[in-house]
Formats: sequence, C-alpha cells, structure tokens
Amino acid sequence: MSDLDLVVVGATGFTGRQAAAYLAAHAPPELRWALVGRNEARLLAVRDGLGPAQAGRECLVVDTQDEAAVEALVARTRVVLTTVGPYAQYGEPLLAACARQGRHYVDITGETPWVARMIERHHATALESGARIVPFCGFDSVPSDLGAWMLAEHQRQRGGAALAEVLALFRARGGFNGGTLASALGMMERGDGRTVARPDLLNAPGPIGTYPRDQRGAVYVAEASTWSAPFFMEAVNTRVVRRTASLLAGGPEDPGPAFRYREAMRTGPGLSGNLLAQTLTLSLGAFAVLMSGAWGRGLVRRLAPAPGEGPDEQTMDRGFFRVDLLARTVDGGSLRGRIEGQGDPGNRCTVRMLCEAALCLCLDEAALPPRAGILTPATALAGPYLARLRAAGMRFEVSG
Repeated sequence: MSDLDLVVVGATGFTGRQAAAYLAAHAPPELRWALVGRNEARLLAVRDGLGPAQAGRECLVVDTQDEAAVEALVARTRVVLTTVGPYAQYGEPLLAACARQGRHYVDITGETPWVARMIERHHATALESGARIVPFCGFDSVPSDLGAWMLAEHQRQRGGAALAEVLALFRARGGFNGGTLASALGMMERGDGRTVARPDLLNAPGPIGTYPRDQRGAVYVAEASTWSAPFFMEAVNTRVVRRTASLLAGGPEDPGPAFRYREAMRTGPGLSGNLLAQTLTLSLGAFAVLMSGAWGRGLVRRLAPAPGEGPDEQTMDRGFFRVDLLARTVDGGSLRGRIEGQGDPGNRCTVRMLCEAALCLCLDEAALPPRAGILTPATALAGPYLARLRAAGMRFEVSG
C-alpha cells in the first residue's frame, strides 16, 4: 500500500522548484505529497522556501539512476511527477517502475524519439498493470493535444460532423530554460534528427494515413488573414495529436480517418507579417544547421542557460501564449477555438499544466477514461483535465 499520493521528482531543479511552489499553493491540505531529489541539503532549502505551512513536508533523497531506490520510491506513491531531464538520459528507470507497479506518471518531455522507445518497451506492461503513463504534460503538448480533442469532443457532444482538419496558429512570448535546451542537444547528439521527422512516430498500431508535411516556409492563412511561419514545436505536437487520434480509433471518440492536424506560428497580416514569417523561417533553418554539427552544439552550450537555470521572474511573469484553432468538418463546415495562458509558456504555463495533470490523476481518477498504457494528455485525462486547466486560469473555448 502506498503512503503517499504524489512525489515531485527533481524538486531542486529549475522546473521542479516551481512545481513544488505550485503544489504548496494549490494542492488540497489532505494531499500526501513529498519532494524528491539527490541532495538532501538542497531539498531542505526548497522546502524551507515554501513557507512555514510546508515545514513538515517529507523530503526523500533518491538517485533516479539507482533502480532499487526508484522501485522503492514508486512503491510508496500513487502518482509520480518528474521534471528530471533530459528524459532520454535520466527518465527510463522511473517510467519503467511505474509501468511495472501500476503507478501513474506525468512528465514534461518533448523528446519524441525517447517516448517512441518507451512505447515499444513499456506500453504493454503499463497496459497490463493499469498504469497511466502521461508524457508531454507541458506547453509541449497540452494546448495542441487538448485543443484538438476539445474541438472533436464539441462536435461529438452536439452530434455534428467529424473534423477533417485542424490548423493551430500559435503566438507566444517567454524564455528558455537549460533543461529544454539540454534535451534538444541530446537528441541531436544521439542522431535522432531523422526519427523526429517521422510523421507517424508515436502512432498506435493500425493503418497509417497520409499526413501533411511539416511547414517549411512562409504561408498565408486566408481564414485568419495572417501570414504564418514554421513553429519549432510542430514536429513534437503534431505527433502527439496523431497518437491521440490513433489511440481513439475504433472507439466512440474516433476522430475519423479524414482527420488531419497542423501547426504554425502566427506572424500577422501584410508585408510586415510576411517579412516576420520569412525571418523566422531563416532563423529556424540557421538554428537547425547550428545544431547539426558538434561545433554548433558546443557554441549553443556555451551561450545557453545550463540545466537547472532559466528565465528570471519578470520574464516568466510577462510571458504568454495564445493558440487560434481553425477547423474544417467533413461536411464542409467550420469551427474555431482559442486557448490562452498567462505567463512564460515553457515555465509558468508548463508548471501549471504539469501539476494540474498530476492533481487530476490524484484526485479525479474515478472520472477519468478507463485507459492505461503510455498515453497522451487527451486520452489519459480528457474532460476532467480540461476543467482543471480552466479553473486554474487558462482559457479553452470553442465557437462556430
């Protein structure tokens, strides 16, 4: 029997500290949760920084590469929240232990090749044990995955036509933290560049459809009167949405074989919008070239924040994101949605999404879809998670 509801693994890192603070402010008093890290002094410092109400919060010293220690930790809890990345380097022992023991798991990885390997190795085990393994519970890829699901569910609830296509147009302002960049650098060093490009990388077994190619240049979107540029997270988010569609295939929430999902960065109308789209396209291309060589990655490492570091408080407070969802239905109709979050998308908003996903698994389990395995935010958490994010101040709406 577990004596804890939730553990925050990596609580002394940049994102882990924010997650601990969020839970201290928003978790119900009866929730049994603990801080986990490798260094006791740093754990105690994080706990002390949460205020006197958290003075008795348990701190557990665990090395996530020590399999015996990880197994013992997982045995004590119902849900594992982990911010310890890069996940391809540090994540598998925790995920595998949760899959074996039937414990639920959330993370904020954007490392699709690693998740593809975890699906191959541990999905069947988690399916058998009843574990809900839910990666991608941050800015990549909750707005994309839950947004597309929200539109499809809206149509299903009102008996409308199935979706044929969703285009998500992003606007965002924020900063990078060192852990995110370390994950991207690690993927390139492992030679995962071509794997990332596979359009069906995360799909469940079944027929493979034809997918639109990731956007490569400036494109005018007439329905929104705006130019658009390639979105640097498209290769992650689209694969997650496609996994959701493939997991739902054949069931009552099946979006149908015609469903397609795309993403881009909104740059605005007119000449200025076109120039910005062209500039962003060239910048992303230059960054890809830089990351493809060892010398370029070394330069990025020297200039970028180190793991455990990130933007200052003012930058995180002033950040935001907005997603406009433009959908077509199979009968020629149209539908729109909007998602908004206040705060740095990769930090403030990501922490909110991650912690609310963990709280959803802790507190709303009876209302969740009866699924297990390596899932997606939409297939694992669905409506209860959407309700939590709305209550936490994020905007999710449908019109048309």
